[in-house]
This record gives sequence, C-alpha cells and structure tokens, in this order.
Amino acid sequence: MLVKELRLREKWLCLDYVNTNDWHASSQPVESLFSYPDLVGWCLQVGLISKSEAQGLERRAGELPAEANGTFARSIALREAIYRILTAQVNMRHAPAADLDLLNEEIARSAVCWKIKPTAGGFAWEWDTETDNLAGVLGPIARSAADLLTSPELYRVGICADEDGCGFAFFDTSRNRSRRWCSMDDCGNRAKAQRHYQRQKINGT
Repeated sequence: MLVKELRLREKWLCLDYVNTNDWHASSQPVESLFSYPDLVGWCLQVGLISKSEAQGLERRAGELPAEANGTFARSIALREAIYRILTAQVNMRHAPAADLDLLNEEIARSAVCWKIKPTAGGFAWEWDTETDNLAGVLGPIARSAADLLTSPELYRVGICADEDGCGFAFFDTSRNRSRRWCSMDDCGNRAKAQRHYQRQKINGT
C-alpha cells in the first residue's frame, strides 16, 4: 500500500480509477477523462499527487504533447484492462490473458519508481518518481490493481447489478457481503422501484 493517505470512495485506488468511466457495462459509457491533463487532475483529486506535482506534470505535458498523448492512451488501456480483469473475477471467469499481460507490463515499467519507507507500524511501499516522468502516475494504479488481485479481500470486490449497465466497481465492506449496487440511493432505489412496478403489474393494481 502507499504510505500517503488517499481520498478514495471505494478503498482501493484501482477501483476508483476504473469508475472514471461511468455506466461502464453499458453500450454507451460516459467518459470523464479525455486528455492527459484530465488524468493529472484526477490524480490530484484523489491525493495521489500534490498541487505542485500536478503543475509540474502539466508543464511537462505541454513540452512533450506526443508523449503526453501516448501516456494518456496507455492510462485508458490500463483502466479498461483492470476493469475487464475485475469483471471476470466477479463473474467467476478466467481473466483475459491480454489484459493480464498489459497490467504486468505496466507493473514492470513502474518497478524503478518504488521504494520501501519506514512507517509508525513497520514499512510500506512508497511511489517515488520525478514530476517530469509523465507515465509515473500509472505506477500506483497498476500497483493497486496487483495488490488487490493478490489480496485475501479480493472476494469483496463487486460490480453494480443494475440491469442497464451501470458497471460501478465497489468494495463491499458489509458483514455478509450483501451489497449489490453502486448506491441504494441510485441504482438500488431504481431497481426497488422497478420491482414494485412489476409486482403491481402482476397484481393488476
């Protein structure tokens, strides 16, 4: 795990990252990342990088637009590979070999950016990269996916059961693993209303 505390909704960095594509399992996903600066903005939002680091990366991206575009394309490919791997796991299918290869490639590329740091309770991994390394932000995401996939808590990962294809990836912290939706106020409430409508229809009310 990273030494720094991140501002995450679903506990794991990789889960929050795959959720940057809304309605992920539908035929018309809603994208929230369109460029390298968008990726940097998301990393800043979750606390992965500082404001000064974000500014440094954006400056560097302006100097190297082709490299920034290539890194952004890699970031989207990584996100989709992680999502397909997790979806396969949730549905008890084998993860696509090509997606595992892509994840492993990103892990290998980022290996030089990691070091062990002492903490109050022992030791932890810390991401250690220069702000002019445009692809450095991909390392913690790939590492998070690797840590989750090898974690005994992997069974707690779920995908929203919404029939319209919400596809939100979540970490189920309920005691009996009863969570089925991204949120009971959203997809859960809509599913409840649909069930109520169907019961009324069957009963002729």
